[in-house]
Amino acid sequence: MDVADLGLPVDVPSTALFTDQYELTMLRAALEAGTAERRSVFEVFTRRLPNGRRYGVVAGTGRVLDAVENFRFDAGVLDFLREREIVGEETLDWLAGYRFSGDIWGYPEGEVYFPGSPIMRVEGTFAECVLLETVILSILNHDSAIAAAASRMSSAAGDRPLIEMGARRTHELAAVAASRAAYVGGFATTSDLAAGFRYGIPTVGTSAHAFTLLHDSERDAFQAQVDTLGRGTTLLVDTYDVAEAVRTAVEVAGTGLGAVRIDSGDLLLVAHRVRQQLDELGATDTKIIVTSDLDEYAIASLAAAPVDAYGVGTQLVTGSGHPTSSMVYKLVARAESTGPDAPLVPVAKKSSGGKTSVGGRKWAARRLDSYGVAEAEVVGTGPVPADLADRQLLVELVKGGEVVAREPLDAARDRHAAARAGLPMSATQLSRGEPVIPTEYAHGASGSQ
Repeated sequence: MDVADLGLPVDVPSTALFTDQYELTMLRAALEAGTAERRSVFEVFTRRLPNGRRYGVVAGTGRVLDAVENFRFDAGVLDFLREREIVGEETLDWLAGYRFSGDIWGYPEGEVYFPGSPIMRVEGTFAECVLLETVILSILNHDSAIAAAASRMSSAAGDRPLIEMGARRTHELAAVAASRAAYVGGFATTSDLAAGFRYGIPTVGTSAHAFTLLHDSERDAFQAQVDTLGRGTTLLVDTYDVAEAVRTAVEVAGTGLGAVRIDSGDLLLVAHRVRQQLDELGATDTKIIVTSDLDEYAIASLAAAPVDAYGVGTQLVTGSGHPTSSMVYKLVARAESTGPDAPLVPVAKKSSGGKTSVGGRKWAARRLDSYGVAEAEVVGTGPVPADLADRQLLVELVKGGEVVAREPLDAARDRHAAARAGLPMSATQLSRGEPVIPTEYAHGASGSQ
């Protein structure tokens, strides 16, 4: 089933107003000045990674492609712009026929990135490209932040699966995007049914404390759940006394009980005690799932604990302290005139305060050492060196306004696992540090962005 055409609540009929007003005022002025049709190149990059992070993760690319396709100014949107006098009739006429007809290149979803990496490159006329700035940044900044947190958590978890459980801790639509990004970053399942429906992510869930409190006794609650869901279900054992709950759970479900969940207390200590108790009761195959405001550090601290899976909510959907990736969308080249063959001229911001940028249409490649491990992110303009030709990172996503790179979400998830595995081992350390590989500039592209 293709759920993209079902008109889900997580979709909108148009993404045209997912923008800032100044995009439209710039368009209006450029149309009147005769510069709107100049061929232009915009790039998405970040000047720095969040403090202490060793790498970034590209996520949201598939959602960007959907947003670009749905960027349409219908009658209701045009009426809104007319009533507010945001733009004039000439601009409204131009917007009525808006369809992005340019090209988009970018790092494929799931790939890692570093400061200065040209994560996405948007090419077309100034008019059609400038309108996409806000919606592209809002998607990439959010999803990449969640995916980076998820990647750190999945690395800390090792072979133990992670469950995304953050829907109640963020905006209802952001929760669906967060679940998608978490899956790219290495999470195995989600509790959010909208994410499962929209993106095919495996969903899980059993019961909360309310179900236990509903019944006259914990035994009654466990019996009802087992009778309905079978012995393979997961029973929540920390509503009252954990040891008593574990004993009751095994008495009700037998030694074939699927799992128990612990949601409070000293998780390290409680997990050891529960494992010992389960083994003594003969439930040696019953798994232990822990939740309770986990982040990558808490997960790492439980590495030696007899835990089989982790459920993560708040810290994941808020980027584990870094809810944005601080990406920007900058014009890096534009044509000298509106002529179709007019040459591109590099342009760059040169203000003080660390917000300078590097002009020119860029390529990127990852140089490997003799062991096949990444040693540098090389960014340049002009011809790509022969030794890096087969290591280029940008792929074509949109050609002539048509999406050419849609892929299953599992492809992005697998790509991320491979990309992270190709970094130096220190990439997965949770201690604070600089980006795990440096960004080098070639062919005149130098300095910080």
